[in-house]
Amino acid sequence: MPDTGEAAAVQREETCSLSTVRRVAAMLDLDPEEVAAGQALPRGWQFVLLGADTRRSALRGDGFPGLGVPMPDLGLPRLMLGSRTVAFHQDIPVGASVVRSSGIQSLVRKTTASGPMAVVKIAHTLRLAASSEPALVETQTYLLLPPRPPGAGAAEAAPAAAPQSAHCKTVVPDETLLFQYSALGFNSHRIHLDRDHARTVEGFPDLVVNGGLCTLLLTEFLRRDLGVTPAALAVRHLAPLYCNRPVVLTADPAGGRWQLRAFDEQNRLAVEMEVDEDEDEDVKEAV
Repeated sequence: MPDTGEAAAVQREETCSLSTVRRVAAMLDLDPEEVAAGQALPRGWQFVLLGADTRRSALRGDGFPGLGVPMPDLGLPRLMLGSRTVAFHQDIPVGASVVRSSGIQSLVRKTTASGPMAVVKIAHTLRLAASSEPALVETQTYLLLPPRPPGAGAAEAAPAAAPQSAHCKTVVPDETLLFQYSALGFNSHRIHLDRDHARTVEGFPDLVVNGGLCTLLLTEFLRRDLGVTPAALAVRHLAPLYCNRPVVLTADPAGGRWQLRAFDEQNRLAVEMEVDEDEDEDVKEAV
């Protein structure tokens, strides 16, 4: 059942620093020297402004710090990202001061056939320090889950036929990419960094690709390969993706919107993303 009331929001002043944005560019194998102060932060790179500053002693047992606010434990030791939405209202210049407000919007406890679980929705608003209007509103929905039964592993469905799409691209997230993305977002969730934990405690076959990293790869596919700037996006995570395994990204136009998907090495659907395209010709992003 839902908990009553919303938790008080945590407010922080962040800097969209040139050095950090250049490191994101380097992670994506782009020339960091092409990033300059005053350019618009590419839409999708805002994850560097949403990291938590949770003390090590306050981390969950799985290492997850929360995003902007501490994530509750509730006796549910496993955590997975379920979905996210982002609405871009105005661009954030590189070098700008930004005020971030983050809080738990809702927390719903459930009982399923697998035991108790909880659905936690965290909402973030970013606004330029010199403005009263939001630049970006993002929500993330997480699933808090009970321990995996001993000997149980993540279920893998049968291989599927290769996806047919207007645009396709294959990427292979490796340990270095998972580490760099996790470090830039200050995310210490052990399923992305600790292979032994991912396998023996969580029951996964390997390190799990960050859900936010998959979103970034999809938005970069749109931005760099197709020249599309998003006005809003909605993402659903349906199955995990794993380190060192090919991920097929697809994109299809749909009347002012784009439908993007990510498939694992067996062509099984893992992530769906729907994007509203920004048709403002004045939008100019870095790199």
